[in-house]
Amino acid sequence: MLTGKDLEKIKKIEERSLKLEKLLAEPEILRQPQKYRQLSKEFSESRPLVAKIRLLEKLDEELKGTEELLQNRDREMVNLAKSEMAEIREKKEKLLGDIMFCLNPPDPDAKRNVIMEIRAGTGGEEACLFAADLFRMYSKFAEKKNWRIEVMNTNFTGKGGIKEIIFALEGEGVYGSLRYESGIHRVQRVPLTESSGRIHTSAATVVVFTEIEEKEMDIETKDIRVDVYRSSGHGGQSVNTTDSAVRITHVPSGMVVTCQDERSQYKNKVKALRVLRARLTQQIKEKKQKEISAMRKNQVGSGDRSEKIRTYNFPQNRLTDHRFNLTFYRLNDILNGDLDELFQAMQKAKTA
Repeated sequence: MLTGKDLEKIKKIEERSLKLEKLLAEPEILRQPQKYRQLSKEFSESRPLVAKIRLLEKLDEELKGTEELLQNRDREMVNLAKSEMAEIREKKEKLLGDIMFCLNPPDPDAKRNVIMEIRAGTGGEEACLFAADLFRMYSKFAEKKNWRIEVMNTNFTGKGGIKEIIFALEGEGVYGSLRYESGIHRVQRVPLTESSGRIHTSAATVVVFTEIEEKEMDIETKDIRVDVYRSSGHGGQSVNTTDSAVRITHVPSGMVVTCQDERSQYKNKVKALRVLRARLTQQIKEKKQKEISAMRKNQVGSGDRSEKIRTYNFPQNRLTDHRFNLTFYRLNDILNGDLDELFQAMQKAKTA
């Protein structure tokens, strides 16, 4: 349902669109290429919403005309009118949802690439195995979206679990899809190692950072300390004969980043700096969010990594997202990377 503020915003958009259309036809504007391009861009961005508003007005007129047919004495005509009204209302409801979506300002970070971190939480080895399942889920989703995935640092267990993994995802609309994944993911299932068949609850933490380009954040050399050491594999066993692993400490914040997956010390340092930039940017965002806590009360889910956001219940083949009150009984499909329906439902709930 459109609020008074929404209707006021719609009125201003319509008025501005009409004004832009007239301006673009003026000879004076045509002689100013830069100004003309600027106004053309603004006009083209407003057209889809204006077209939806026009269609909504048309549907309202059709609905009013169809309602008048209900006064007809012909029962067949009345039944036909009721059927048409149901179709018009269905179209109108969908259109209202589209208009509401358009009225929400786009997230400036929606098209950015991301750096994700998955860490095993409470639950021992079972939590590590669940962390590996989550990484596989996001990897499968990335594959379906034709995104590029780059593993930056890993810490595996001997049983195929993951204590920690850091990876980058690059492609169209990556952050726009994954922005709500930060938080505690909880799993309820019978571990393979459990002989009595009892259901255990374990957890893993997911953090999603927008990737920041080097030119956007210059980290001064004096602010970091770089240590190098030999990378290690399962159980701490050395897998490299040279000091290629890199640990970067950001002195002002105390933040520490390690990368050891590459055999090249230089490549590990480059990756570590990418992660550091992303983490520092997130720290700035979180500080700003705390300063405007009044606004956060109106948001659905803060995205805080300390917040339990989702439960994966294997016995019931159920996934529940606690922030948006969403439940799906197709957990197996979701864990195989079929995340579109979930993400679309979350976006719709957030918009509402």
